[in-house]
Amino acid sequence: MSDTSATAWLTVPDLVEILGIPQGRVRRLIEERVLLGTRRDGVLRVPAVFVRDGEPLSELRGTATLLADIGFDDDEAIDWLLATEDSLGVAPIDALLAGRKAEVRRVAQALA
Repeated sequence: MSDTSATAWLTVPDLVEILGIPQGRVRRLIEERVLLGTRRDGVLRVPAVFVRDGEPLSELRGTATLLADIGFDDDEAIDWLLATEDSLGVAPIDALLAGRKAEVRRVAQALA
């Protein structure tokens, strides 16, 4: 199960290496909410679980957009995605990884 204290974090240089794209493109992915990032200890970081098989987790973008639409900032969205959600029985990111995208988005919409 994921949570913010046990999460592995990737920096922009880590993402450049993993994704095989330039730094500017990594930053654009974060700006466009393809990936969610936050400043931890002054450094922009992305939870490692948001990347799968060398690509941004495809299910993340729509969920991140939905959370932003209901008023979550990126820090709040990351915290919600990584914390256990009682109605899902797991962290939303774990449910996304398990193919439960529609269920995660229904729960997120109910937060509005």
